[in-house]
Amino acid sequence: MAFPIVKLRTALAAALLAATALVAPAAHNTAQAQQAQRPIRLVLNVGLQVLDPIAGPSFVTRNFAYMVYDTLVSMDSQGRFRPQMLDNWRTSDDGLTWTFTLRDGLEFSDGTPVTAEDCVASLRRWGARDSLGRRLMAATKELRVVDGKTFVLELARPFGLVLEALGKPSVQVPFIMPARLAANTPATTPVSEVVGSGPFLFLRDQWIPGERTVFVRNPRYRPRDEPADGLAGGKVPRAERVEFINMGDPGLRAAAIQAGEVDYLEYAPIDYIRNFQRNRNLVLSRARGGAEIAGGLSINHRQPPFDNVQVRRAVAQIMSRTDIIAAEGVPPEFSQPDCQSVYVCGTFYASETGTEPMRNGTIELARQTLRQSGYNGERVVFLQPADSALINPIGLVMIDRLRQAGFNLDVQTSDWSSIAARWIQHRPLDQGGWSLVPVIYTGFDLGNPLTNPGIGYNCTGNQPWGYCDQAMTQVIERFEREPNAERRREIAGELQRMSIEQANFPISGQFASAAVWRAELRGVIDFGFPVMWNIERAPAR
Repeated sequence: MAFPIVKLRTALAAALLAATALVAPAAHNTAQAQQAQRPIRLVLNVGLQVLDPIAGPSFVTRNFAYMVYDTLVSMDSQGRFRPQMLDNWRTSDDGLTWTFTLRDGLEFSDGTPVTAEDCVASLRRWGARDSLGRRLMAATKELRVVDGKTFVLELARPFGLVLEALGKPSVQVPFIMPARLAANTPATTPVSEVVGSGPFLFLRDQWIPGERTVFVRNPRYRPRDEPADGLAGGKVPRAERVEFINMGDPGLRAAAIQAGEVDYLEYAPIDYIRNFQRNRNLVLSRARGGAEIAGGLSINHRQPPFDNVQVRRAVAQIMSRTDIIAAEGVPPEFSQPDCQSVYVCGTFYASETGTEPMRNGTIELARQTLRQSGYNGERVVFLQPADSALINPIGLVMIDRLRQAGFNLDVQTSDWSSIAARWIQHRPLDQGGWSLVPVIYTGFDLGNPLTNPGIGYNCTGNQPWGYCDQAMTQVIERFEREPNAERRREIAGELQRMSIEQANFPISGQFASAAVWRAELRGVIDFGFPVMWNIERAPAR
């Protein structure tokens, strides 16, 4: 009787193995499906409050806009400008007339086609706000619609940076919106709706301002056929759902990405970089040059005491780049404290021309300059963003050194989004105005004289700086007209010297603040700021 029992057990075991063989692939497939459906969660440096990339000058708004809007021209990983929404462009022999044609199949998220009229209205609105856009519009004789897919930019005078303007990668970016919104909303007022033609859709009903922003794949989006390359090429939205998350505490961010609770940090908390480098489940960004960051002080030139150039120079003299970068805790291989160029070292226009005043600044020298300026203890409102892991340490060092130099500081601490809203206003100090705001910019913003905040806003009347030097205006016009890149580089050096002499925008040091993401993410574009197309999660093993 033993033999049948053995046979029965064998049969049962075989049946169990067969059942397991059937269940295991199903379970594995289920796990893979669940893995693929998990949202990609990106932790931004600060919370998102403003949704309009023209009205809002912040990186967080720029990051949002790349999800839902698209651009006519985009920069690739080599810094070249390539058609994005455009199919092609043509220029006249004299370079004064540019004809642009949209590619087929472009639609806004509301189902309406993208037309040349939308492009013209969007460019005009952007051109009323952005420094480079204003200069392009000032050189423009006419911007006109030819037909549904074609429009013409006719210049009144030579302007050598048309594609650089239309392909401007960072704030403020000339994103395309419907004409019904762009033509009827002032550039300083946020549009009432988020309607774009980009790779993702914004779910407004799930938005928690400053905390969480949710996107899903845009079924109407038609990516280009070429592979993704920087901001150019095919923006294929591979993730079904993306979430922007705000985590103010750097330690919480570090713990969350190491545990796999989030997938991507816009900026790796600097104190944790060494740990991240040893973690094979994490990848640190390697982008440098234009992707690097420089801190600085935005100065309100419109009201005392900073309408006095000597007072501004005293501010520049307290800028110890070594001390400020040390406060960030940046590892040596991630910083360039010796870089004195206002354009960011590693970018095309970077040089040492005119940088002598930046080399020997001390607090004692700042005290002497301040005494000679006639400064009499006037209140200086310093807006300090406590929630920015990058800006807060910079600001703390600046506050200490400014006080040591003799400035009467009124430090007002808040979150960055609230500060940004005050920063773009022209209000007296007793009505919510400001004097100094610590900020950071990437090399994408600083790398060209016409986008550099210490040069490009000269005499434009645009927020938030308000400086105006007629001598600089003449040199900028030479730069705009010059078609030869090497000669433009020489002129850029002259503009750098003038900006430093006027202390328009004192720089506090250059460093790389690397992004970090989970190794299971495939297709991440290491560009210098987070772009969420082309990314997918590796299947579960």
